[in-house]
Amino acid sequence: MTSFIVSGNTSDFTTCHNSVILDSNKMYEIALLSLDTYNSIPNITAEKNNIFSYSIDNGETWKTIALNTGAYGLAAINNEIKRQLVANGDSEVAIDITANVSRLTSIVSIENASYKVDFGVKNSIGTVLGFGAEQIGPGYNESQNIVDIMQVNSILVNIDIIMGSYVSGLPSPALYSFYPNVAPGYKIVERPNPLIYYPVSRHDIIRMRVWLTDQHGYLIDLRGETITLRIYIREVKLRSVQSDILNEIREIKKYFKN
Repeated sequence: MTSFIVSGNTSDFTTCHNSVILDSNKMYEIALLSLDTYNSIPNITAEKNNIFSYSIDNGETWKTIALNTGAYGLAAINNEIKRQLVANGDSEVAIDITANVSRLTSIVSIENASYKVDFGVKNSIGTVLGFGAEQIGPGYNESQNIVDIMQVNSILVNIDIIMGSYVSGLPSPALYSFYPNVAPGYKIVERPNPLIYYPVSRHDIIRMRVWLTDQHGYLIDLRGETITLRIYIREVKLRSVQSDILNEIREIKKYFKN
């Protein structure tokens, strides 16, 4: 029985373990005991969806608000856009973003008759708010689609020393899957119960790679937060063929006695 504690500050890291060689005449299995990190997974990034484009003169000219990479709720998006509207010298109350909780959509209310919003620009935040590539004008504007605030539906803990795991019907190195049950900025403390064991694929454990992906197989962005995992390897206790035969004989004898 062997316990490993591995740690890194990226979602893909490799650790070295000197002289950890398992007995090649035995079989082993592995389970995740614990995972600790902070929920810093961003849903707004400069590479994908941080741009809010608006006009104060009916589309004659356009201004750009860029949100910093981070984990935002709908209210936080609204507050940041309002803050930057003021910084740009524009009306804080001209644009308001709220949620239609019953429909899981977003509502962009534009109070000023000369204001417009363009969700058709590159890296628009419109996809997060449930809007397509479109321009909207004054009044009540509700998104056609459900908001896409939580873009990560599942986090897969992958490790390169297992076999027997499958995702969507295909062989996978996924040891464990979970979704953070805490808000952004709070600590994730994951303790699998019951433990799920997978066969160890090799006896040489000198190097071990761990990486975290979302449900689509893309690496999770931990934004530099430290992640610590505790992994448990144990020997598989195999029953002998002779023992199985003896048990079968006992069951047969019981049957005939009855």
